[in-house]
Amino acid sequence: MEYISILVVEDDNEINYLITKYLRKEGYIVDCCFDGIEAVCKFENKTYQLVILDLMLPKLNGGQVLLKIREKGTIPVIILSAKHEQTDKIFGLELGADDYITKPFDIAEVIARVKSQLRRYLQFNNSEFEEDEVLKHGNLQLDLNTYELKVCKKNIPLTSKEFEILKLFMTYPNKVFTKSQLFSAVWKEEYMTDENTVMVHISRLRNKIEDNSSKPKYIKTVWGIGYKLGEM
Repeated sequence: MEYISILVVEDDNEINYLITKYLRKEGYIVDCCFDGIEAVCKFENKTYQLVILDLMLPKLNGGQVLLKIREKGTIPVIILSAKHEQTDKIFGLELGADDYITKPFDIAEVIARVKSQLRRYLQFNNSEFEEDEVLKHGNLQLDLNTYELKVCKKNIPLTSKEFEILKLFMTYPNKVFTKSQLFSAVWKEEYMTDENTVMVHISRLRNKIEDNSSKPKYIKTVWGIGYKLGEM
């Protein structure tokens, strides 16, 4: 992809300007906006490869904006928030965010997180899979060409992280993965800083593919070890 477009949604003028300035220095095409309604309008009328999103926005809050984004696709979304509590981070991830950065932040860290998310997203979107390669397990069908999941022939939208997790499970059915192994394989980072990140994404994925997420038949918990894709 020759040009990468990023949408920055932040109502604080100084923060918005800072992030936009440094992203443009990195060579990205950056659009910025200052409220939720403007963000949704821009997103619906232009293609972006990543969104940086503040949760506390005027007119339409960041959570509602994120839900609108997830209705359209699986591009990486990085949340910015002044809220530092673990519950706030979990809430953001459960809404569909791929990463969560608390304020105040180091701009170098923001740029590093952006590059990391884009690297994974573009790697999957540019991968050359064999034509019509589809992974199947029970009522699950994961198309590696179109990045689409069907459960009982019904299309189920996935975030980029959810896709990567499910692809890993379906590629190696019945193999047990520890949280650290999942984090390393999906987030491409050597050290797991927070195991809740993996747990939240597993929970979110279960809610999408299981008939009863409290009694999962696909993604099984192996107590004291990790998770595996159950036998059908």
